[in-house]
Amino acid sequence: MKRLFTLICLVSIHYLDLFAQIPLTTLPSGGNKIATVSEQVGLTEVKIEYSRPGVKGREGKIWGQLIHNGFADLGFGNSKSAPWRAGANENTTISFSNDVLVEGKKLPAGKYGFFIAYDSSACTLIFSKNSSSWGSFFYNESEDALRVQVVPQKSEKSVEWLKFEFIDQTDDAATIVLQWEKLQIPFKVQTDYIKDQIALFRNELRSSRGFLWESWNEAAQWCVQHNTNLNEALMWADTATSRNFGGDKSFQAWTTKSQVLQKLNRNQEAADLMKKALPMANMFEVHQYGKQLIGMKMYQDAFDVFKLNYEKYPKEFTTLVGMVRGSSAIGDYTNALKFANQALPLAPDPANKINVETMIKKLKEKKDVNK
Repeated sequence: MKRLFTLICLVSIHYLDLFAQIPLTTLPSGGNKIATVSEQVGLTEVKIEYSRPGVKGREGKIWGQLIHNGFADLGFGNSKSAPWRAGANENTTISFSNDVLVEGKKLPAGKYGFFIAYDSSACTLIFSKNSSSWGSFFYNESEDALRVQVVPQKSEKSVEWLKFEFIDQTDDAATIVLQWEKLQIPFKVQTDYIKDQIALFRNELRSSRGFLWESWNEAAQWCVQHNTNLNEALMWADTATSRNFGGDKSFQAWTTKSQVLQKLNRNQEAADLMKKALPMANMFEVHQYGKQLIGMKMYQDAFDVFKLNYEKYPKEFTTLVGMVRGSSAIGDYTNALKFANQALPLAPDPANKINVETMIKKLKEKKDVNK
């Protein structure tokens, strides 16, 4: 019994020792704040995880003092030449879901430790393959994935808590700015939106989305609008117009295929295809197609399409306006004005009425309403 009691005591002490090593959750040390900021740039998710130190009355003593210049021996860890951790406490990390360009230099998709070697004239930004170490105490230059230099910018307004912001955003780029005290450190991130989008289409068309003709049509239409990947877009348009998913009855799908053929300079094939597809279209689809032809400066073809629509749906506001556009496009302002006067009392709302009145004014001045 005595031996059993001793064993129980030893086991209990062992478990108590284990639990004593597990800290409870408290606020970060030093009163720093934990933060995460993320944005989608193009189709790339950019995520920054960091701790936010405060100025705390140290204004004028941050840059070049609290934040050392360049690389330094921090007196802890095995790095004798460490940059700043770009934040407080643990590593600041930044991740990219796709390959990017940082300040014009290539950086593969992944998660990186983010460091800054501060200098008042040019800061060196470091993206390290090691994203799990604590701060920069164990920084190793051999783990660098990329270094770029940027110029820090002074700001009039002081920022108390360090923060990262995304500014100057476009479809495929953004500038990320570290702001603290009266200094900003910006760097530009660019994505290859075209490449990323096509890769995403290819992946999604292999999923359940690929069982809808609309998906194949959307991918092909995107390529038309961006004038890219046209040969593959034609294959996507072929699938969209096939009988497999019902797109063979869609004027929209056939229009997209025709547009791909036009982009590939196969204009006669495109024209022949549209002649076969027109009977599938409703009044509004034909009208839109006629406007597209005007945009392509195919004026006589546009007139013929508008006329076909008018003969099928006479005395409709939409087809009358179509005849205004078609007649004006070929220079027949007299008949265009006649159709405009017929369309005016049929205008369905004030905006359309104003539009027709503007057309009438132009036609009286012998001006094309399409310009």
